[in-house]
Amino acid sequence: MPIVTINGKEITVPEGITIIQACEVAEVEVPRFCYHERLSIAGNCRMCLVEVEGMPPKPVASCAMPVADGMKVHTDSPMVKKAREGVMEFLLANHPLDCPICDQGGECDLQDQAYQYGRGKSEYHEHKRAVKDKDMGPLVKTTMTRCIHCTRCARFIEDVAGTTEIGAVNRGEKMEITTYLEQSLKSELSGNIIDLCPVGALTSKPYAFKVRSWELKKTETIDVMDAMGSNIRIDSRGMEVMRILPRLNEEINEEWISDKTRFCYDGLKYQRLDKSYVKKHGKLTAVSNDEAFDEIVKKLNSVKGDEIAALSGSLSAAEEIFALKTLLQKLGSSNFECRLNDEKIDAKDRASYLFNSTIAGIDEADACLLIGVNPRKDAPVLNARIRKRWLSKNLKIAAIGCDSDLTYDYENLGDSALALENIFNGESKFATILQKAQKPMVILGADLLSRKDGAVIMSYVKRIAEQYNLIKDGWNGFNFLSKSTGLLNGLELGFTSEKGVKKIMQSCGNNETKVLFLHSVDDAIDLSQLENTFVVYIGSHGDAGARIADVILPAAAFSEKEATYVNLEGRAQNTIRAVFAPNEAKEDWQLIVQLAQKLGIDLGFKNLAELRNKMAETNAVFANIDQVHKASWIKLGNVEGHLDDSEKLVVKDYNFYLTNPIARASRPLNKC
Repeated sequence: MPIVTINGKEITVPEGITIIQACEVAEVEVPRFCYHERLSIAGNCRMCLVEVEGMPPKPVASCAMPVADGMKVHTDSPMVKKAREGVMEFLLANHPLDCPICDQGGECDLQDQAYQYGRGKSEYHEHKRAVKDKDMGPLVKTTMTRCIHCTRCARFIEDVAGTTEIGAVNRGEKMEITTYLEQSLKSELSGNIIDLCPVGALTSKPYAFKVRSWELKKTETIDVMDAMGSNIRIDSRGMEVMRILPRLNEEINEEWISDKTRFCYDGLKYQRLDKSYVKKHGKLTAVSNDEAFDEIVKKLNSVKGDEIAALSGSLSAAEEIFALKTLLQKLGSSNFECRLNDEKIDAKDRASYLFNSTIAGIDEADACLLIGVNPRKDAPVLNARIRKRWLSKNLKIAAIGCDSDLTYDYENLGDSALALENIFNGESKFATILQKAQKPMVILGADLLSRKDGAVIMSYVKRIAEQYNLIKDGWNGFNFLSKSTGLLNGLELGFTSEKGVKKIMQSCGNNETKVLFLHSVDDAIDLSQLENTFVVYIGSHGDAGARIADVILPAAAFSEKEATYVNLEGRAQNTIRAVFAPNEAKEDWQLIVQLAQKLGIDLGFKNLAELRNKMAETNAVFANIDQVHKASWIKLGNVEGHLDDSEKLVVKDYNFYLTNPIARASRPLNKC
């Protein structure tokens, strides 16, 4: 390993890194605009200039110069200081002096570095150039006169997002960053260029002119828009969430989040349920919480235990699922279900519903088979990780039942059951690749498991995993990609019944089930079957489920409660309350505990700490927060049943931006 001297201090650094990275190892600050550790090197801002002894007497761009053994670097010599002052003067020659009205004010790299490394005055007195603003869609606001041509946005869209929508046109003073045809950005990750922009050229359009950064309260929490469990920071002012930003977590989302995660906060303000409602004479009427509970108690006391059922939705957290399950069991019912799309998943076989390779494990995989899944829509940040591995030329990818642009090349094996059988029987070219791979992986989508032959498909994929050495010491290449964290929370807590969702819904239609609890359920099920059922809806938004309810109990959204969510790799993470729920809305588990008290039932817990202790006794995943609990592999015998050849193995198309009540209430996401 090379030994380099930086400002007189000798350090040992890894082979092949650049001077700017060596300076970071030595904890020496080097200013930069174009350099970013996750993007390709451009070397076009020249702000990171340093002096290297023994080289021609001129400063060197540290981001593009690799270190060599014995190299002596100076980052604060008179030559370097003068060079940086000159670079800053050039950058500000055409930059507009509109800091007071710029949304980047207070968080602007150019502002900070001009103060730290600038000269304080300029020799330029000419008119500044102006650049026409570009329309990049409903999410990204542009003020292109401020652009310093660092090209971070263009490199992110090309390297990470993989959609190649932004680039530079013209040369010299006429150079402009543009979307070429001035179309809206189509990438599900486009909002990340707002964070990457070191000046105020690209800012958030929904957030524009709303608040200053120093007015915000910052809360570190977890995202629930998909099953990734991305680490986020919620910035709020008073009772209102003002924006959502990514938090660094190398094992999960690195430092990216999807556009749905970033802009869903707008939906926390609209369509909110902030009072209890009871249906009187066919119309929902606002009532007190006590009156709503009395109505539910009266109905529950008039029915038998097996005439009560409950369903949990895509945004349901572990605490409320556990509380609801406990309540139903105390009432004498085992009719509860979280598999709303009738996924053929066995809750006792934990490895069958987790992403066993882990998200970070994608970086080690050398072969990947996608079966009935579109990771670009189901988990855009995970898809970017697959693309990153593909760009390294160490990952070969094939897909069955997917014919979409996934931002990377893959071999399309078709959409018939025969394609899956060919892999299973070793008659496909990709079967040979899986056989030779050191760390192969398969990613199975939820859509195929909702079919009638879903259990057979699961058996085939599990046997493929066993047959091609995907399961071995230190590596489990079988991965299920869930679309929602609510499904995983329910499976971890055994919120499933032998009946399944179809029989529960049929019993509602036949009037065999008299009372149905819907917890954040607004999608997937046929609500028309519930006309003769007494429906209790517990949720935060007035969506489809609330419209058909007989009683509504207003609950808190994910930003308004302390809750636990399990991500797709089996990692339990806690959300932190950023703001309080509006009006009379309460945390979901509190509503269930209050209802139990009205019924005279002791659930065994009265506060959050007691509830979490009970949960941890049930499942060790909830005892160790933020740790991946590896699942034991249960071996299969022979594959039983036959694949349905008449139906193609295809991924169902859906609107990525409008998958849950919070997203549907968001105005920016509706514009998308």
